Amino acid sequence: MLAIAHYRIDDIQLFTKQALQWASLFNSACCFHSQGHTKDPYHAIDILIAAGAETELKIDHEGQSFARIQHFLTNYPQRFIPGFLTYDLKNELENLQSRQPDEQDMPAAYFFIPQHIIQVNGSQITIQSNNPSKVYQEITSSNVSIASVDFKGILKAKMDKEQYFQTFHQLQKHIHRGDIYEINLCQEFFAEQAHLNPLAAYEHLSTISPTPFSCYFKAHENHILSASPERFLAKRQHQLISQPIKGTAPRGNTPQEDDLYRRLLQQNEKEISENVMIVDLVRNDLTRCAQPGSVHVTELMGLYSFQQVHQLISTIVAQEKKDIAPIDTIKALFPAGSMTGAPKISAMKLIDRYEFSRRGLYAGSIGYFAENGDYDFNVVIRTLLYNAQKKRLSFHVGGAITATATAEKEYTECFLKAKAIMELLSYKY
Repeated sequence: MLAIAHYRIDDIQLFTKQALQWASLFNSACCFHSQGHTKDPYHAIDILIAAGAETELKIDHEGQSFARIQHFLTNYPQRFIPGFLTYDLKNELENLQSRQPDEQDMPAAYFFIPQHIIQVNGSQITIQSNNPSKVYQEITSSNVSIASVDFKGILKAKMDKEQYFQTFHQLQKHIHRGDIYEINLCQEFFAEQAHLNPLAAYEHLSTISPTPFSCYFKAHENHILSASPERFLAKRQHQLISQPIKGTAPRGNTPQEDDLYRRLLQQNEKEISENVMIVDLVRNDLTRCAQPGSVHVTELMGLYSFQQVHQLISTIVAQEKKDIAPIDTIKALFPAGSMTGAPKISAMKLIDRYEFSRRGLYAGSIGYFAENGDYDFNVVIRTLLYNAQKKRLSFHVGGAITATATAEKEYTECFLKAKAIMELLSYKY
């Protein structure tokens, strides 16, 4: 077991920068940061940084991935275990395949047992390590370097506007035929032979777009910089919580304009129908791992405002079945319905057929299993990926297509969702 020590810090912002900079020197590291969004009733962590791998589970190719993850969890009980699951693990759950190549070279799944854990709650610091005082000394004695994002590369779209429109209309024909009710169409932006300072990029992205499920994750050469606002699935004792997002509107330039956009979003029939369909999908998925009669919608289309956008978020809760393994509850809902469409399997088949690139980690999930048996995983959206070895940078963005959706509006909404990352990379479209 790791030793535990507590410290009180006056300048939390400086300490966090120092701790993250220190952690990023390890081959495996992560930071979960709520960015001040602490009013969430299911909130558990203000800031948590984990560094160094005592041991790790790296699944390079799909195959019995969920069973291997559960075996890993069983072998390390009462340990904090961070990690991620790529969207393409869907292929192990249903008769699906991903036809596009994996150009980002991301593991199918990755989890590690940290050597060092630094947790920040208010002004209280808790360090778990074999030698907490040494870790504290190393962190607080380090100088914070002022580094630029330093992005160098040519950002390209896998799908140009004409191709997006053609694909949009093909998918809408499937809706009109009754094959599906709704589908999420996503596109990739990428740069090859690119250079990026991942840690500086994450810190800058967090300033531009602070979100409750913000995360920096380093798994060897792969760097993940996430500004996700969406919770995929959390467990609090025996309660399961999923909070899908469907419904997006821009922020206004004035308080009056901002309030107008809020009201228009709440009255938008297309956005409302999207949210209701996904809530029904999540409720159905939860019945696979919940006690009968325990699935409830506790908030339908709550309006939440973030620095870049307004969103409609619903909350669905359930009591988990007795004696069900943690990974089986995640399997029941994976991948997030908000990123597929409905019906879920039919939508995923069409996604594989029509999208121009493999999703990889995008639309998958990053999170952690806690020592007490709880867990919390986000939906990987608004996330930048950088493979330092391949020098490849990538991010996806998407939106929902319904029977009444228009291609121009959905295409524009993609860029609204990508605004923070594009600002980070100084990209003009």
